[in-house]
Amino acid sequence: MSNSNLPPKDQPKMGWSENNDRTPCLVVHPHLKSERGNLRSPQARLEECVGLAQAIHVDVVHSEVVNVSKPKPATLFGKGVVELIATTIGRAGLEKHEWPENTIDLAIVDAALTPIQQRNLEKEWNCKVIDRTGLILEIFGERARTSEGSLQVELAALTYQRSRLVRSWTHLERQRGGLGFIGGPGESQIELDRRLIDERIVRLKKDLQDVKRTRELHRKARRNTPYPIVALVGYTNAGKSTLFNRLTQATVFAEDLLFATLDPTMRSIELPSGRDVIMSDTVGFISQLPHELVAAFHATLEEVHEADVILHVRDASHPDTEAQRLDVLDVLKTLGVEEKLEECLIEVYNKADLIDDETLSILENRVTRSNGRVSTVSAITGQGCEQLLEDINTLLSSRFQTFELKVPYSDGQLLSWLYEHGEVTDRIEGEEDFSISVKMNDMNASRFKQKYPQFFEPEEEIEEKSPSGWSPT
Repeated sequence: MSNSNLPPKDQPKMGWSENNDRTPCLVVHPHLKSERGNLRSPQARLEECVGLAQAIHVDVVHSEVVNVSKPKPATLFGKGVVELIATTIGRAGLEKHEWPENTIDLAIVDAALTPIQQRNLEKEWNCKVIDRTGLILEIFGERARTSEGSLQVELAALTYQRSRLVRSWTHLERQRGGLGFIGGPGESQIELDRRLIDERIVRLKKDLQDVKRTRELHRKARRNTPYPIVALVGYTNAGKSTLFNRLTQATVFAEDLLFATLDPTMRSIELPSGRDVIMSDTVGFISQLPHELVAAFHATLEEVHEADVILHVRDASHPDTEAQRLDVLDVLKTLGVEEKLEECLIEVYNKADLIDDETLSILENRVTRSNGRVSTVSAITGQGCEQLLEDINTLLSSRFQTFELKVPYSDGQLLSWLYEHGEVTDRIEGEEDFSISVKMNDMNASRFKQKYPQFFEPEEEIEEKSPSGWSPT
């Protein structure tokens, strides 16, 4: 994401240094008074942030929860807390050449910091400070593999960085260009850097618009086939990619890591009924997902809009599974798929192999009460995966239109079309024709009505137009 015209990052290298030592890191979670009573405990939030930090290969040497009754505009924390953390870091009041060896180089604050708060904390603690948004962007920047993923991450990072140019750069007030006596003193360094970032953002948005158009062309091609789309969504590290690999026999990268998947992957799969569907693996969600990322990844997440079935994969073994569920639903609502959640959502309780028998029994009772809209599976062992495919098939069938038709033996073309674009559930041979029951999705049903209007016209007109005696039952 670097650009030779942009100012270099004034920060130590995160992750692996030149001698392969991990950067010593401190993680602090501010537990705000406004968040009291939240479903997720502050300790759980801290553990999640530590997991995020470990995803960029730093060495978390200290982590703690700090109660914040009233956020301070200048530093977020109160003066006493700032001083205590400075003592923990071990650099308070020291010049750089006086820093002790093996002290903390990086502090991660599990909250959204303003540019001023970030700048002031760096001055007080004498180390690099990043907030939750910066941490997630760092992970995404490391994990992006495709050109599309890199574009999306760079756009989000530059949007975030733009408001923080003044944070670490004292030279940015210097002015350059212009002769002073002609038209003013010239353009300041910070104005130049901001303009360069703005120009880069414009180019990235244009490139992502091209990506969006390409994806739309792909979706149009799939509509012409068309196969139903099954999209996997869920909290990060819920096991989506592992389940995707299990169901599709693919080899998508799947590890016990937060945000192991950034780039969407699609594979075809055959359901027990013989129906082919396209399954899509998507990026994981997380609480307080930076809005820059939601905006940047909109082109990717648009696949969820087209989905006929949404599988919400949940880590059933996680103590905060209910809070994670609400976070995912909030993101889905911001994407504008709220109506689909009622019609085509199946909640998939994953990691059943890590659940005790009592908890598993409770989950299975929920499955029974929900009439198939919840499935319990283990992506690792394969437990429940066959039933999940049946549930997908059942949900698709429930949203299909059913037609009862009489097709003459002589019309093999119509019969072939029905088998290719629908699901023939019953076929009875008569003396001159077949009595067929066929299910179709809304798109194919519309195509059928346009291609064979004689089945949907009044019987008098059918008799005049169709000497062969076709008629819908």
